[in-house]
Amino acid sequence: MTELAWHRHEDLSIDQQLALRTAAARLTDEFSDIYGPETIERFLHTSYDQFATGSTVPNFLPLLAERFARQRLSALARVEGHHDDGKPVVLFLCVHNAGRSQIALGFFQHLAGDNAVAWSGGSEPGIDVNPAAIAAMAERDIDIAGEYPKPWTDEIVRAADVVVTMGCGDACPIFPGTRYENWDLDDPAGLDVADVRPIRDEIERRVRVLLDELAVPVSRG
Repeated sequence: MTELAWHRHEDLSIDQQLALRTAAARLTDEFSDIYGPETIERFLHTSYDQFATGSTVPNFLPLLAERFARQRLSALARVEGHHDDGKPVVLFLCVHNAGRSQIALGFFQHLAGDNAVAWSGGSEPGIDVNPAAIAAMAERDIDIAGEYPKPWTDEIVRAADVVVTMGCGDACPIFPGTRYENWDLDDPAGLDVADVRPIRDEIERRVRVLLDELAVPVSRG
């Protein structure tokens, strides 16, 4: 890693430094035909910074940073025309990226499989995904417990063919030429599982409609 990157994260433990080095190596193997090491390391470290201020699980920070950096680099490759697999890309946005957008992401990925790409983000990302949302989705045999609240970045929004907003209002980013939809849905925050179920079911209905509009075959029932 560059000297600048290490200077910015000199407070990291030895284990965290090793984890970031390993993450950088993996990302370099994946994107070396598109981006140089400096770009890859910059995305990894700025992704780390996105989580470092609010996360309560510092041992997981390098893993979260790697996952987010991979998503951002994939988005940038699409924006810059380095990667075009023809799959539609949908981005689900809400305030905390802890409930509605995570439920929508879970349904979209479950139903579309490898036929489309979906991401999610929040204007003010929370710390954890809403436990009631996790439980409600588990009832549908969809596991979103491994997801994590994250912000959006310009390259992620610009790479999306459709941006679905859910209550983020004026904070939601607007880019010309991108299709936007606003889904007016109750926020699951503070609700129990019974109250989240109707929200979950309405989100599933809307996701299915969106997949149909995008001509994306549903791989699962």
